Amino acid sequence: MTVTKEKIEKLISKFGKDNKNTGSSETQIAIFSERIGNITAHLKTNKKDHSSRRGLVNLVSKRKRLLHYLKKTNLDSYKNLINKLNIRK
Repeated sequence: MTVTKEKIEKLISKFGKDNKNTGSSETQIAIFSERIGNITAHLKTNKKDHSSRRGLVNLVSKRKRLLHYLKKTNLDSYKNLINKLNIRK
């Protein structure tokens, strides 16, 4: 259910400008998307796990705020990111 350290490092190297850039919006959105996918898979089998559902809603709202910020500040990076992560259609 959790995202492993190796997976986070791969996401940082793929979406960050370099391997140390963990705070960029693109990197944070990619990590949140991975966590959202894991929690969604968990909730498909455990339908009554309401605490995980609440955590999922919080993660989705955090990702939404970061996406809105990225869209305001850097539209090209926003479009590139949503295409790579397949967030919107």
